[in-house]
Amino acid sequence: MTEQTPETENTDETTGTDQVVDNSSVSETDETSTEEEPEQFPAEYVRKLRDESAKHRTRAQRADDLAARLHTALVSATGRLADPTDLPFEESHLDDAEALATAVDELLTRKPHLASRRVSGDVGQGATKTGETVDLAGMLRGFAS
Repeated sequence: MTEQTPETENTDETTGTDQVVDNSSVSETDETSTEEEPEQFPAEYVRKLRDESAKHRTRAQRADDLAARLHTALVSATGRLADPTDLPFEESHLDDAEALATAVDELLTRKPHLASRRVSGDVGQGATKTGETVDLAGMLRGFAS
C-alpha cells in the first residue's frame, strides 16, 4: 500500500505555464520554528538526587549480601551438604523451609557426591588406647612355636 503525496497545480504568472508543486517536503515542524529548551535542574538538586540514589544502591547491595549469607547459613544448618555454597542462592529459600529442603533434596539426587559425610568407627588415626606394655620377648616366643 503506497501513500500518495498531495500535489497541487500552480500557474506561474510571469510565464503563464502550469507547474506541479510537491507539498510532501513541507513538514509541520517548519511552522513552529521555535525550539523548546530542555528543562535544567540546579546542580545542588541533581547532586542531592545522585547521593540519595547512591545511598539506596549501597543499601540494596548490603541487603543482597546479607540475604546470601543467610541463605548459606540456612543450608549449613540442614547439615546435609558438605559445602553449603553448592546450593545456588534463591530468594524463595529464605522464606519457605520446605522449598529449601526440596532444593537440597533435588541437588543431592542429581549430585550425591556433594552430601555431607561423617567419619565413624576406627579409621586408624588419632589417640589409641595403650593399656598394656609391649613385650617383645613374648612376641618372639609366640612366633617361635
